[in-house]
Amino acid sequence: MWKGIPYAKPPTGKLRFRPPQPPEPWSGVRDALQFGPAAMQLDLPQAERKIKSEDCLYLNIWSPAADGGLRPVLVWLHGGAFVMGSGSEGLYDGTSFAAQGDVVVVTLNYRLGAFGYLYLGEAGGEEYAASGNCGLLDQIAALQWVRDNIECFGGDPNRVTVFGQSAGAISVGHLLASPKAKGLFHRAILQSPSKLAIDLEKAAAVARKLLAAVSGDVQRFIDMPAEQLLQLTSAVPPMTFCPVVDGITVTHWPEELLRGGAANGIPVLFGSNEDEYRFFTFMDPSFPKWSEQEVLQRLEHTFGPRLMEQYRHVKMTPAFYNKFMSYYTFILPTLRIGSALQTHAPVWAYQFRFKHPALGACHGYEMPFVWNRVQPSYTGLFQIHSTDGRMLATRMHHAWIAFAWYGNPSTPELPHWPQYDPQSRQAMVFDTESRVLPNAWPAL
Repeated sequence: MWKGIPYAKPPTGKLRFRPPQPPEPWSGVRDALQFGPAAMQLDLPQAERKIKSEDCLYLNIWSPAADGGLRPVLVWLHGGAFVMGSGSEGLYDGTSFAAQGDVVVVTLNYRLGAFGYLYLGEAGGEEYAASGNCGLLDQIAALQWVRDNIECFGGDPNRVTVFGQSAGAISVGHLLASPKAKGLFHRAILQSPSKLAIDLEKAAAVARKLLAAVSGDVQRFIDMPAEQLLQLTSAVPPMTFCPVVDGITVTHWPEELLRGGAANGIPVLFGSNEDEYRFFTFMDPSFPKWSEQEVLQRLEHTFGPRLMEQYRHVKMTPAFYNKFMSYYTFILPTLRIGSALQTHAPVWAYQFRFKHPALGACHGYEMPFVWNRVQPSYTGLFQIHSTDGRMLATRMHHAWIAFAWYGNPSTPELPHWPQYDPQSRQAMVFDTESRVLPNAWPAL
């Protein structure tokens, strides 16, 4: 494998909040033995400390051989709510894909938080008109690098699948809709996306609030030490920093562009997990003790009383809260994206139901199955605990490999997998026994 290959110039100094620029060439042999730094982000409690830097635009490659083999290429976009994560995390090890699937895997870092998604066009003028989507532009720059260079690593630039989970899946949705990414990939996989974008006015309002801390002086944001800027912008609500409908990189609401055929002809695999939101409530020790009134108040705060009026006869338990938040935060947006794509390309859907002992089929738990990370040495939260789990990992891993090769996830290990249609909502259910079910996501 090759680690820490620069795909763009360091986005520092005058390049902060600016679109990525092509990397500087070098002469001779460059070492590719160490991962590049992760993007600037806060350290999570009890998590492994990452080496972080503004100079973060690096990618990593796993390949069976650099032999001109023209193998399918899988390009991974990590999740983390656009404020955390990296392409070098242990879960995203492409060894099994390369060995079992004869495919090339690319993982990458892209700018996060304010560095990647703070819109400064209103305050800073035309120079910063694209600043709200620097992280998305980084991903496009990485795909351009793959197009131009992956053949040297045994990959086929004309058979590229871009895949991602959570914020990475949201990014995939934007790339499917973006004219700037046209032709850079040929298949796409979205694992548990949520809402795709914010509008320009909301993005500008976030910038105004943050700029007030520096008397509205954009230049102070540009000159500020990276760690100081990270701390200054770290208190914003979750998902404040995300792609912006700026009319430049994101030209319109992605779902509408997809419904209009922006991704015409690109095969897509998409899906979600049955218990998405349990990952988040598991972190709150008070959650099991929430009263019915507290559950209702929290749901009304998030979705408004008008929507909750439809559920006035439902018992507001913590279990219902998990189900409701899973459906409206992840499952429904996922289905809308699938429906928008379905009329213009072959689309397959999956639902992941295999239960973690403590977390159920929560947000992100499908990842070790997709990546076939079953070895005992992997000790993350999402460790696979059972023989059934290891068998499921083999089936899912092979489905993703098949999709990279043929644009169709069907394999001999699975039952017949029909294409998705929004009327029947049929999906391949991945569980101890995998099967196709109609109406895999019944409405609440």
